[in-house]
Amino acid sequence: MPYLLNLLYLSVLFLLSPWLGYKALTTGKYRRGLWAKFTGTVSLFPPPVRPRAWFHGVSVGEIHLLRQVIAAFRQRHPDWDCVVSTTTDTGFDEATKAFPDLPVIFYPFDFSWAVRRVLNAVRPSLIVLAESELWPNFLLAAESRDVPVVVVNGRLSPRSAARHRRLRWLTRLLWDRVTLIVAQNPEYAENYRRIGVNPRRVLISGSVKFDGVAADRHSERVEKMRQLLAVRPGDRVWVCGSTQTPEEEIALDVFRKLREEISGLRLVLVPRQKDRFDEVADMVRKKGLRLVRRSSLKDTPLSDRDAVILVDTIGELGAVWGLADVAFVGGSLDGKRGGQNMLEPAAYGAAVVFGPHVWNFRDAAGRLVREGGAVQVADPAALEGAVLELLADSRKRKTLGTTARRLVLAQQGATQRTLEALDFLIGPRLRRAG
Repeated sequence: MPYLLNLLYLSVLFLLSPWLGYKALTTGKYRRGLWAKFTGTVSLFPPPVRPRAWFHGVSVGEIHLLRQVIAAFRQRHPDWDCVVSTTTDTGFDEATKAFPDLPVIFYPFDFSWAVRRVLNAVRPSLIVLAESELWPNFLLAAESRDVPVVVVNGRLSPRSAARHRRLRWLTRLLWDRVTLIVAQNPEYAENYRRIGVNPRRVLISGSVKFDGVAADRHSERVEKMRQLLAVRPGDRVWVCGSTQTPEEEIALDVFRKLREEISGLRLVLVPRQKDRFDEVADMVRKKGLRLVRRSSLKDTPLSDRDAVILVDTIGELGAVWGLADVAFVGGSLDGKRGGQNMLEPAAYGAAVVFGPHVWNFRDAAGRLVREGGAVQVADPAALEGAVLELLADSRKRKTLGTTARRLVLAQQGATQRTLEALDFLIGPRLRRAG
């Protein structure tokens, strides 16, 4: 099986190589860590003298949710070592900042030689995957070493579950080798069971993302950002975060209309992908709007308070959400991405707005809307109306934000339940390994 998979991967890689080469040359993507991913080369690890847990998050979002899981695991199990891996450049940068005292490595491509080499170097006693990233060669190699693999904060939407059921003959190769799935909610847990996962291997924790959000608008990080962006009392700040094409253009068109009606209106754009920063900057200028890029400020406070602010740095959206009176959460208008994390602005008490496509956060989005903690819009025209109403009506804005914040804080506790599930799994046998 590994050799057939290697042949399949090499064939796909060969077919995609012209496009990948073009993207690597023009954008810089896919180059960093390429050799390490392809060969499984990692920094030399000393042979473990005690158990080692390997935590993996694909990109920035998954690394964020792992912060509290890893912190709680280390506090609970000080006799274990921990290693963190990630797939993307931005995820790697975020992981090195979030875990400065832990080894951070790139997750290998799913070639048998790369997987084998990394596992031989790390020698984990436990592998924890945040939400996803299941690859057959990796799972087969972990199984051959008798290393349990756990998916935490697991989510499986109805759409994904339908695809898995159609390819059950193939996906069973993955799921039969996952030791435990700790799902976010009962609906996701049921979807796992319906695609053939043994019910005894599925537990429910709630979403870890409720635990990992900041909620203090006066924290040091938020206050520093407030001063840097020169946000003053009386300003009404509209933050559009984790945006994708064409959401920035939609937001700019709405902003041009609303700033004539809303005094003190400020717009902050935070695109999801760093390779689009220049594209969005050009877009702002072509709309005839003044622009200030966050990277140009360094530590000098902004002077042009009428300019659109483009946050072209990584890892600062969490602090920027703390400035928002109204927060539009991107990836939700075009029907391709399934939304981004709306819990962060909700925890700060911002008035949260998102589009119709939020299947990645279906449960959280549904609860926020049902309980009056967020507004879901169908299209750009509805977005304009909702943002105008919220910016103009301070009472409605405050009610929405207060409800959202209360809901998020009430749902916390998933990290504790996740750790209890890991404890149940590792049991006395692995604890004695230390």
